[in-house]
Amino acid sequence: MEKQFHLDILNAQEAVYSGDAVSLIVPAQSGYLGVLANHAPLAAKIIPGKITIRDSSGNIRRIIIKSKGIMEVFFNKVTLLMDNA
Repeated sequence: MEKQFHLDILNAQEAVYSGDAVSLIVPAQSGYLGVLANHAPLAAKIIPGKITIRDSSGNIRRIIIKSKGIMEVFFNKVTLLMDNA
């Protein structure tokens, strides 16, 4: 079984996604960033683009974001705060 981390994607109105993931790819100011379980602590500015989430079953979910936001990776938990997703 692949290692997982908890992922929350939030905007001002609702929780867009909340659950466990195996991998995450996000569009950041410096280019696309990939996150796996036990990733080092990280904070990054997120830009409009496509977020790709893969869960432990191999299912892939894509979310289009149309605004900027921030991402925090800390102790196997990833939080994305978006203006609109």
